Amino acid sequence: MDWGKVLFIFFILMSLTSTVGFLYDQSLVMLFIAGGVNLLSTILKVGVRSFMSAELMAASLVADLHLIPAFIYMQVFDNINVAVALALGAVVANIVSIVFVAIESIKSYNDYN
Repeated sequence: MDWGKVLFIFFILMSLTSTVGFLYDQSLVMLFIAGGVNLLSTILKVGVRSFMSAELMAASLVADLHLIPAFIYMQVFDNINVAVALALGAVVANIVSIVFVAIESIKSYNDYN
């Protein structure tokens, strides 16, 4: 078992689930956790050389650039509607990341056999 890949996929899934958790709870703490986990996921993708590494990094940056402004809108402007809308965009970007990881896993499985 490749523990590096396990950790990598763990943080991608944790990014998605924590953002969905914010959509359920809509608290500033949940949004902070979602943004923090997503930033960790992005940092883990730096330097990865794989079949779809550029696509994974782009999707992760999209999620970051949704969650950071969402936090600002919720904290500074007290506008939860915009924060939720941006978090939904981050959820879509994280789902795309998971699809890319699945495609990459299928390709590496086919290359192995």
